[in-house]
Amino acid sequence: MKIACVIRYQIDPFQREAFRKYAENWGRIIPRCGGHLVGYFLPHEGTNDVAWGVIVFDSLAAYETYRARIKADAEGRDNFQMAQARRLILREERDFMEVVDECFLLPAAQ
Repeated sequence: MKIACVIRYQIDPFQREAFRKYAENWGRIIPRCGGHLVGYFLPHEGTNDVAWGVIVFDSLAAYETYRARIKADAEGRDNFQMAQARRLILREERDFMEVVDECFLLPAAQ
């Protein structure tokens, strides 16, 4: 059973572009550590301090392996430390959701 880790970030809205760089960095790190990065999403209209990240794993065991790898990854540690030092993230919430395979990543009609 695939699971999705849905991360809700409350960010400092005055550091939106620094959070963008933080998210871009995960684009290299997360796949290398075993996660399928669906994407990071910045506020556009409406609430200006909420961002999202979505990562999919083949199983809960795969997530646990990923956690160990990301903690050992030098670039991952640097990215976490940069966010902490700059106080980009004010709050972070994680929810784990079951992926419905029959409607996951379906292509758009042409």
